[in-house]
Amino acid sequence: MVISPLWFQGVILTFVIGFAVLGYLALRVYQDHAPIPEKVVSEAGQTVFTGEDILVGQQVFLTYGLMEYGSIYGHGAYLGPDFTADYLHRQALEMQQFYGGGAGAQERVQRELQANRYDPKADTLTWTEGQVRAFEVLRRHYEDEILNRKRSGAGMGPGAIPEPEEIRRITAFIAWTAWTASARRPGRPYSYTNNWPPEPLVGNQLTEEAVVWSTLSILALLGGIGLMLTAFGRYSHLLGWHAEEERRLRFLPAGEVPLTPAQRSTAWYFFAVAALFLVQTLLGGATAHYHAETGSFFGVDLPQWLPYNLTRTWHLQLAIFFVSAAYLAAGIFLAPLIAGYEPRGQRLLSFLLLGAVVVVVVGSMAGEAASYKGWLPHDAKPLVGAQGWEYLDLGVVWQALLVAGLVLWCAILYRGLRGKLAGESPGNLPYLFFYSALSIPLFYAVGLVNRPHTNFAIADFWRFWVVHLWVEDFLELFTTIMVAYVFVLLGVVSEKTATRVIYFDALLYSVGGVVGTMHHLYFSGTPAIHMALGAFFSAAEVIPLTFLTVEAWTFLHMGARQEVRGSETRFPHRWAVLFLASVGFWNFLGAGVFGFLINLPVVSYYEIGTQLTANHAHAAMMGVYGMLAISLLVFCLRYLLRPEDWSERLVGFSFWALNLGLAWMVFANLFPIGVLQLGDAVAKGYWHARSLEFYNDHAMIEWLRLPGDVLFIAGVVPLVYLTGRAVLRPSRPAAPTAAPEAPVASPLFTEVAPAPAAQ
Repeated sequence: MVISPLWFQGVILTFVIGFAVLGYLALRVYQDHAPIPEKVVSEAGQTVFTGEDILVGQQVFLTYGLMEYGSIYGHGAYLGPDFTADYLHRQALEMQQFYGGGAGAQERVQRELQANRYDPKADTLTWTEGQVRAFEVLRRHYEDEILNRKRSGAGMGPGAIPEPEEIRRITAFIAWTAWTASARRPGRPYSYTNNWPPEPLVGNQLTEEAVVWSTLSILALLGGIGLMLTAFGRYSHLLGWHAEEERRLRFLPAGEVPLTPAQRSTAWYFFAVAALFLVQTLLGGATAHYHAETGSFFGVDLPQWLPYNLTRTWHLQLAIFFVSAAYLAAGIFLAPLIAGYEPRGQRLLSFLLLGAVVVVVVGSMAGEAASYKGWLPHDAKPLVGAQGWEYLDLGVVWQALLVAGLVLWCAILYRGLRGKLAGESPGNLPYLFFYSALSIPLFYAVGLVNRPHTNFAIADFWRFWVVHLWVEDFLELFTTIMVAYVFVLLGVVSEKTATRVIYFDALLYSVGGVVGTMHHLYFSGTPAIHMALGAFFSAAEVIPLTFLTVEAWTFLHMGARQEVRGSETRFPHRWAVLFLASVGFWNFLGAGVFGFLINLPVVSYYEIGTQLTANHAHAAMMGVYGMLAISLLVFCLRYLLRPEDWSERLVGFSFWALNLGLAWMVFANLFPIGVLQLGDAVAKGYWHARSLEFYNDHAMIEWLRLPGDVLFIAGVVPLVYLTGRAVLRPSRPAAPTAAPEAPVASPLFTEVAPAPAAQ
């Protein structure tokens, strides 16, 4: 190893401990999740609905895309009600009215809703007369107002779910989630959802655990940052980015860098990345507009053809697809630079993978539309239509094909790196690159565990292995490794420095990020220990982001320093490095500051599923992974384009338009409306903060987002143009496609001997 093997051993030990804890928490979820009774009966013994109705209702709810319109347990879309909170509030009001109103009725309602009348031996849940009455009233309400409305409104088209039996089963599922949110967990003074949502009518308020672990989270954050800064100050000569100060480099002009056939094929990938990105931003603009004008799109009845749940689904899925495609392309592009050669057949495999990506993208989007529109048979929806879990909306077939495509990508990388790996220690940079690539299909495949009829608490546990572990941890590590390798290939940092930075980042990420996954699961039916550990360890996730911020200035100027010393050629990747610098900025602000704000249980209790969540999601997902995808695109495009086709002005416009547009979205719309929503949830109730009435009262702030959206979309257009030029005008000298007798040096720079000292 180029550095001490203790680094490698430390990272392995940290991951083993972290995943051992996750294994224990998985066991607790399976043991202590909220039960689904075989049947729900009235006090007279009549069946209200069955456990099968609940599970089928959940599947219908998901496959019609209702998790992308409204939410359950706070998880899902931001427009539309949170169905759990909405049902619970309306149920309490209806029961109070049924019992005659007044203080006595309110006390009775609280008593009835908090009482847990589930009999585990008979597997039966008994409801009071008031609960049964409320169920029938609310079934008609959801049918008339949301699921089978007569005309477009609130972002949804008319007749979204026309079958009364499906609506009854959906209502049964929603009613069950509301029961878990009010009925006290056996032996505990709080509900299965840790007393979420905050609802005075049923006596739900913050639990002791939420307050205690929020306090300890702050202590963990402050203490962890202090320890990290102390270590960095004491061992700054070992930690962080350090340029190769003693070297003078000549960067090879982009037009003189030979490209292999597989590298050339990535031009098509990056064109697909830019095209998907453009469509994704247009869908995002339409989705956001429904918050300002809920019944139409500038007077056009767009919800009839593209309802909110479909535009939001495509918007989220395309974000994952364009970022993933950029990573695939960058991996294929970097492999020959790392190995010094390319084996025959890589180009064919690369295009085969690209074709698979196209099939998955087109097939999954068409399947989601067909599922939401009711064009597919019930049993076919989760397979080729939509499973409906947020971020895992695509059907099982498309999900499995995507995993297979990622495995093929790993095989392509292994073929390209095999010769290099043979002469390296398993703890060195080439292996780290390959390990991180293997983690991408591995942790995305975890999503295959879910099914639309899986108990919600269990399904959410595994879903967030994908949303958090795949996206926020292992893609983050892959990002760090790729960026470090790029700077090694450019000669700016040594392999020893890059390897040490990667291990240090991996340690910091894994300490908080693995167990910190549980911060998503405070209120969806998991035991309180998930909130305790999730809150405490997720606070530590801010620590590596602080470290990256401390090192950002050094990182940003490494290329510039080389440019000053190496006068023969200019540093060719100014804009790629600036995009990477913006990744650092958004990582700290979006993932760190905004993420920590909403991860505290005392805040999340009132905030989950509001625009503060969207604020964190946009700043982190687009600001980090989106900007990184564009940085990789710009880096590779510098070599894929002819010198006469490259445009500093167009790339510079994209950089400023994307970053300023995102900043406008965040600071002019998402953050202020989220703060107002948080206040409304405390003052009037969470159900009201998620209501259409709230958005109508603050429509002006929603309209303020429009300039930022327009600027952001404009920033994507030059990328489409430039990647299109790379596809249409390829012209590069060939690189070796057979393994040389000995590894060759990186073709991106040559070392210039220092000038002799003056006599």
